[in-house]
Amino acid sequence: MFFPRGGSSHVARALADALPGYGWDVTVVAGSLPSRHSDAEAFYDGLDVVPVDFSAGDAPMHPSYEDRPGAEDLCFAMVDDEAYEEHVAAWSAALERADAAGADVLHLHHLTPLHEAAARVAPDVPVVGHLHGTELLMLEQIARGAPAHWTHAAAWARRMRRWAQGCRRLLLPTGALVERAVALLGVSPSACAVASNGFDPELFQPQPVDRAAFWHRQLVEEPRGWRPGESAGSVAYSATEVARLATGPIALAVGRFTAVKRLGLLVRAFARADVPGASLVLIGGHPGEWEDEHPYDAVQATGAEGVFLAGWHDHDALAGFLNAGDLLALASVREQFGLVLVEGMACGLPAVAVDRLGPAEIVDDGRTGWLVPPDDEAALARVLRAALTDEPERERRGERAQAQAVSRWAWPAVAGAVAGVLDEAAGAGAGLALGENR
Repeated sequence: MFFPRGGSSHVARALADALPGYGWDVTVVAGSLPSRHSDAEAFYDGLDVVPVDFSAGDAPMHPSYEDRPGAEDLCFAMVDDEAYEEHVAAWSAALERADAAGADVLHLHHLTPLHEAAARVAPDVPVVGHLHGTELLMLEQIARGAPAHWTHAAAWARRMRRWAQGCRRLLLPTGALVERAVALLGVSPSACAVASNGFDPELFQPQPVDRAAFWHRQLVEEPRGWRPGESAGSVAYSATEVARLATGPIALAVGRFTAVKRLGLLVRAFARADVPGASLVLIGGHPGEWEDEHPYDAVQATGAEGVFLAGWHDHDALAGFLNAGDLLALASVREQFGLVLVEGMACGLPAVAVDRLGPAEIVDDGRTGWLVPPDDEAALARVLRAALTDEPERERRGERAQAQAVSRWAWPAVAGAVAGVLDEAAGAGAGLALGENR
């Protein structure tokens, strides 16, 4: 239902690429905002795509599981019944264009009105749901007590539980999510299957990079970092500032500027670590989209030296950034999986991450990286200092991380596990309609 931007769109694309090798024909139904980063036909180039163009009125702008004041995509819990029916009608039309009724399985990412549309358009086709965790975060907030302006929270919670219970199988990226899904959605544990996210081994692998030239190009010649209220490129750096990236250790943080990512905390911990010559590069944050404290404001407040905002880049460019760093840092406290950890490990980077949820299952503390308690600035600072000042240990853990990533999370193997679930759901399937969500 979402246009290509977040992690689950990359999961959908990778599976669509790999599943034909296991006997499945794939059609991708996806939201689209024609632009450099958001066009479904460009993002899914080479695949059979049915785009749903929000800008052309094919469907109302999709809602979000996040509540970001001023954002075009309202939180689902704020969407009323009339608007809900508009979403269902639009996505029903999209599934009809994709001949969903003729598919063997509908593989629907997240719990969205696509499920209701599928029930109306293709009631006899089994559904495999694919949860990525963000829907569970919204449901947990509703269970704790929805904010007063989430006036339709109860209706959405009922819908999402109904959709989940109607799935033949539910795919979840980590075992840690199964218990939460069972509790929040009322599904049977036997309906859940763990299928981790993966990485493209041809793209994400150790590669030599001329660091001086790379960082000069990204931060001086073609800057994309941005300040609150300003456009991409509003944060630029001098050649003198960037020179430290050619010689000193570099920690990288990759992701959207959402509250759960704790980028402000990471900036403050890096400043507190106070490692001479070290740098912290923040990659991501689509211009204009952020929650709570913008990392630029955290840099200004702390006076931290060596922190750089590299801006938003296409996913295919990420391997270059990862190979130009020494360490991956993820301070997120509610990371459902942590695909960037796997991609960084595949490039030989050890990780510093929070000891909760997905990262706790991915990072082997003491062997492939370091784990810290959530929201503990002092502990994060101590680990950053230790990691950034000990090159031999970074290299040892990075080598183990790369080997583990290849053996556990390369897409060919992951897609095989997903294909097995689809085969089971279909009985003996030969075709798949893949609904794509962020």
